[in-house]
Amino acid sequence: MANKKSLLKGLLAFSGSMAALATATPALAQVSGEEIIVTATKREQDIQDVPIAVTALNADQLQNAGIVDIRALQTLSPSINLNSTQTESGGTTMRIRGVGTTGNNAGLESAVGVFIDGVYISRPAIALGELLDVQQVEILRGPQGTLFGRNTSAGALTITTRAPDLQDFGAFGSMTTGSIADGDDLGLLSAQVGVNIPIVEDQFAIRIAAAGRTRDGLLTSTFDGADVNTRDRYVVRASALWQATPDLSFRFIADHQEGQDDCCDAVILRESPIVAGGAYTAAGLPAHGGAPASGWDAFNNRISNSEGFADPGEQTGYSLQADWDLNFASLTYIGSYRESESAPNVQNSDFTGLSVFSVGGATAPGDNPNGGSTEYTSHELRLAGELGRLDWMVGYYTSTEDISVLAELTLGSAFQANLNANLIALYPLAGGAAALQAALTPSLGAMGAAAFIANPASFYSGGAPSTGAFARNLFTQEGDSTSFFTHNTFAVTDRLDLTVGARYVEETKDGSYDQLAASNPACLNALVNPLVPATGALGQVAVGYLCFPFAAPATTPIAPEFSNTFEDEEVVYTVNASYAFTDDVRAYASFTHGFKSGGFNLDPTAAGFGADPRFDSEMVDAYELGLKTELFDNRLRANFALFRSEMEDFQVLEFTGVQFVTFNVPNVIAEGAEMELFGSLTDDLSASLAVTYSDARYPEDCAPATAPITVRSLCGSSLTNAPEWVSVLGFDYDRDVFGDLRFFLSGSVRYESDRRTSTQAYNVPTSGPVRQNLLANDIQDANTKVNLRLGIGGQDQRWSFELWGTNIFDEQTRNVTFNVPLRGLDSLGTAARGAFLEEPAIYGITLRANY
Repeated sequence: MANKKSLLKGLLAFSGSMAALATATPALAQVSGEEIIVTATKREQDIQDVPIAVTALNADQLQNAGIVDIRALQTLSPSINLNSTQTESGGTTMRIRGVGTTGNNAGLESAVGVFIDGVYISRPAIALGELLDVQQVEILRGPQGTLFGRNTSAGALTITTRAPDLQDFGAFGSMTTGSIADGDDLGLLSAQVGVNIPIVEDQFAIRIAAAGRTRDGLLTSTFDGADVNTRDRYVVRASALWQATPDLSFRFIADHQEGQDDCCDAVILRESPIVAGGAYTAAGLPAHGGAPASGWDAFNNRISNSEGFADPGEQTGYSLQADWDLNFASLTYIGSYRESESAPNVQNSDFTGLSVFSVGGATAPGDNPNGGSTEYTSHELRLAGELGRLDWMVGYYTSTEDISVLAELTLGSAFQANLNANLIALYPLAGGAAALQAALTPSLGAMGAAAFIANPASFYSGGAPSTGAFARNLFTQEGDSTSFFTHNTFAVTDRLDLTVGARYVEETKDGSYDQLAASNPACLNALVNPLVPATGALGQVAVGYLCFPFAAPATTPIAPEFSNTFEDEEVVYTVNASYAFTDDVRAYASFTHGFKSGGFNLDPTAAGFGADPRFDSEMVDAYELGLKTELFDNRLRANFALFRSEMEDFQVLEFTGVQFVTFNVPNVIAEGAEMELFGSLTDDLSASLAVTYSDARYPEDCAPATAPITVRSLCGSSLTNAPEWVSVLGFDYDRDVFGDLRFFLSGSVRYESDRRTSTQAYNVPTSGPVRQNLLANDIQDANTKVNLRLGIGGQDQRWSFELWGTNIFDEQTRNVTFNVPLRGLDSLGTAARGAFLEEPAIYGITLRANY
């Protein structure tokens, strides 16, 4: 850590020593008369000529909004949402138009594909590093599988970094410091520096950029007063551009990132009623059961209870792009290799101060690190050209991905006492403690029955302690993907274009679960204990806890090992017609059939009781109508879209409080409308307004009556974190004042309506009606967040000094609400509810330089 702090100080010193500080141009200055060039069709085109819904954000817009990673893109685009749970390295979910795939399982792939410099990033969390030296970000909405391939059934996010300049030397730097709104020292410190060096003018140049960011935690734990949910990240990127001939160029990029976050803790938003009932006191534990802070006070003051989290990780990537003009066509090759590792080796994710369990090898024998690794290799070859009225493209893509996850979990010293509290709280279901004691007296004797009432966990476990019980599980998945694609636009007339594209995709995955070591005699005893069937539901709960799946031996039917193969193939395609009424008004209509690969639920219970560990591929049929216009001498850009996506076998991951379950929902619908307005109101003032209405839902008939109850209970609910209404109002004011100075002010106001924050909307019962009780604290209320940034700088745009604030009115919101593990029962509505919080108000100062 000391070395990383020194690196950050070095970056700060370098950026601080630069002679001039650079400011940003107005975010919408290019609206007036200038084209915005995008690569949404893997061709360079004006954004108004591209017949799909796409938002393009250039470096100045990102800078003005203070966006440092992709998580914050939603402050500028209402259609995108990203959140993390438990670990940033594995629990990251991205959504477009309300549709996305929940993370925290290495076997699930995102419905939103992320591409950096044309290279597919196989997991969204890998893209969470600093947005360093970025030229442009494009948000492509709706299925993009024809051109962008695998796992873009909801959309694609493409990030383009700055290429080396073959002619001019240049350098840039920035320094930022910030604090949390309530006056506590947040310790935010970040820097970015970069340099461009032409080695041989017009032929060879290199560009190197680096960034570091450190920040104290946004939550404080009652356990030891430590900050949690910190940031500590560093990245360096180097690229080289060689213009070998006027027709042939090569660009090589290498990057390395490291992170040492303490992430991700949560607050207990609703305490389990077993606390108020005195069950923890009866079990010999503190009355609060290890969670002295809970409820809305804990939420508003950002107070958690956990013993600690650690989520270190690192990644390295390489890519090579070759572009060759063959006169009749252009040939492009992009090859890449990326490896990433995460090691959340200490995560006390019971979210309390009790030692219930820990993710990692806290007490288990051996020194194997807990964590995962991913290696991804890809090759893409495209040939594109024009033949009369036909703009054609053909291509080939292949990739391999190797995933290895070592998941180790150890039960703690308070595990059985915590189980006792949960069982004692259930005594009323057995007629009360007295009735249960009377029923057990014939078999256990009067003294034995009384002892059972005081310590049922010991009786169910046959006297074996759970302390130190563990399982060390290895999950692997080896995947191969191959596809051939074509994308062609035919100019039927000077006004009418017809685009037809198709892609054949073939997916193969070999998945396995192997238990390397395990010891849990309490579980093994409970499985054969005659008290379990004799005590009905009480005994079933006891087995479920004592054989906590993450620490269950693979010799049990709960968590058997598996090794299997998943294979699938699909043809995805798109048909698009666009018509230019005038040079400034274009309409389009499209239909797209998309696909997202299935795979393996990499969880110890995936093959439990004979289940198939595989889940099916996800299909989508998407319809879209759009209108793109430029008005008032190109000072106003107004774009509109209507969309509907019909998804089949939608992939869902749910944490029940005991295990992760992956399943397919037969039918899901997302439909709505979007509006984007960009205007240069005066020479000094520009503004934007973007509004998205999206009804993303599980329809009432989303599953047949024969489907599992976990699937049927979703029908009639909206998708998670999919508000119906989101709007973003932005503005930029930039004016020369006196001398060589400029004054600038920018801001954004983001509004979202109510949204669900849980996978399920209802408690999932074990019997009876499917939907009985709404989950507590599921709904995040409508909210509005305001960001502001003001500053002064040189008119030559060489320096700036900026004051900024994000979420300046300190609107406290959450992104995911979940059942706290082993603390009450979801089926009875007694589970404690935890929540992962979004960022509070943060204020800071930024200095920039550009040479």
